[in-house]
Amino acid sequence: MRAVLVVNPQATATSPAGRDVLAHALASQVKLDVVETDYRGHALIAAAQARTDGVDLVVAHGGDGTVNEVVNGLLQDGPGGPMLGVVPGGSANVFARALGLPRDPVEATHRLLTALEEGRGRDVGLGRVETEAGGRWFTFNAGMGWDADVVADVDRKRGKRTGPGLYARTALARYLKGEHHRLTVEFPGDEPIEDLRLVFVSNTDPWTYLGPRPVRLNPAATFDDGLGVFALRRLGMGTVLRHASQALSASGVRSGRHLVRRDDVDTLLVSAQEPVKLQCDGDLIGEFSTVRFRGVEKAVTVVV
Repeated sequence: MRAVLVVNPQATATSPAGRDVLAHALASQVKLDVVETDYRGHALIAAAQARTDGVDLVVAHGGDGTVNEVVNGLLQDGPGGPMLGVVPGGSANVFARALGLPRDPVEATHRLLTALEEGRGRDVGLGRVETEAGGRWFTFNAGMGWDADVVADVDRKRGKRTGPGLYARTALARYLKGEHHRLTVEFPGDEPIEDLRLVFVSNTDPWTYLGPRPVRLNPAATFDDGLGVFALRRLGMGTVLRHASQALSASGVRSGRHLVRRDDVDTLLVSAQEPVKLQCDGDLIGEFSTVRFRGVEKAVTVVV
């Protein structure tokens, strides 16, 4: 079996020693090449090249951004191609945790090696956004509006160490600015829902993590079904606090007067009169007036 290990050396929980242990362990079972990323988009290019070269397995060692890039490289020509392995190395590791993988890189490496020995793999459904600029896969969430604005603000603070505290402070600062969008969502066969302030789309549950606590906006979303959709018509303080409290509870968001929720959605269209920022798996993709979201079943096989 041929494999490529893609490592983001800048990720929160990666280190040269950890990379070497992982590479040595993998090399005992597969013919291995190692790629250390140097810039944004490097992991995508490496994974796409691995597919072109007929590699059997690509292992992503980094945070959710690294995993997202690897997935987009593997699926650049559509579903199929190499299997995906994940060894968490970031601060949130939402995709890995949703798959039930250990957060500790050493334990995750052991889990990966055991799965390879036993031939275990899981076909995982993914989300996809389609814009005038092209398409992008996401593994656990995407959004337009407030959360994408927060991602953009955090990107501008790239010199600071990212983590739950920075995101929480940035989200509060963005909310207090009062710059809220007006979005329209269209589900197939339904009348358009207009004048929404934000739209979050989930491919699994939870949406993300605030430190150790899961944030559950679409608690019914899974890798085996369609997308979950959370949208709000208003962003008053009472509405935001109500749904923030629900999202941090064990059962997740349930109800609300200004809430729009859908489960197991195959496709939806989100539009705005002015371009609005879009994020996928915590990475800013750009600004668009129209974005189509799709759920794609069994898009990638993950070694678990």
